[in-house]
Amino acid sequence: MDDDRPPPAPRIHGTIARKLGIEIVGGIRQPGDILDGEIEASGELGISRTAYREAIRILAAKGLVESRPKAGTRITSRNRWNLLDPDILAWTFEGEPDPQFIVDLFELREVIEPAAAAFAAQRRSDHDLAEMADALNGMEAFGLADERGRAADQRFHRAILAAARNEPLTALASTVGAAVSWTTKFKQRRRILPRDPLPDHHRVHEAIAAQDADGARRAMTDLLHLALTDMELPGKK
Repeated sequence: MDDDRPPPAPRIHGTIARKLGIEIVGGIRQPGDILDGEIEASGELGISRTAYREAIRILAAKGLVESRPKAGTRITSRNRWNLLDPDILAWTFEGEPDPQFIVDLFELREVIEPAAAAFAAQRRSDHDLAEMADALNGMEAFGLADERGRAADQRFHRAILAAARNEPLTALASTVGAAVSWTTKFKQRRRILPRDPLPDHHRVHEAIAAQDADGARRAMTDLLHLALTDMELPGKK
């Protein structure tokens, strides 16, 4: 029997961590700022001290804050933030991310994904190809304006990383997936997509299926260049 129950509500400490995280990465709270003390902050937010403490632990694990005895909890400098953490990426795109940060994300993807596509062409299995094909079908069925279509886009890129059969590359799947999702969503906040990116994805899939490593590398590089061009960002390098 289908379970029609709604998904569980976020835990309160996760909600508070998200709120504070968005304020930090969005610049409302600046590096060096001291957060309110545990007693004061929990009272202001109407939550338990335990929940507030756990929220701070989440932020500290991502490098956004540090707590010291008697000194309180201070927001750290940006160079200490785990900018590739999927939550930090999500919080960044809740507001208006710096255009240069988006360019930097695409540069990182251009280092990772063309190489992964080339490895995938050499190492993929029939199951990998089926996963990619299913993801492409989802993108075509729903379109990238739909959350389900964007999820299918993420699955396509993750399937390529998995097919590369390289454990450290596979470990980047969450980061790459988050970058794919949030840049696509950000692009569509401003306007309708100027072109259909699905053929670019099909070319990558076809090269991997044909075991054409150089072709897969080129096709993925082209896909990323075109995706960045679609962003129409000011002041690109």
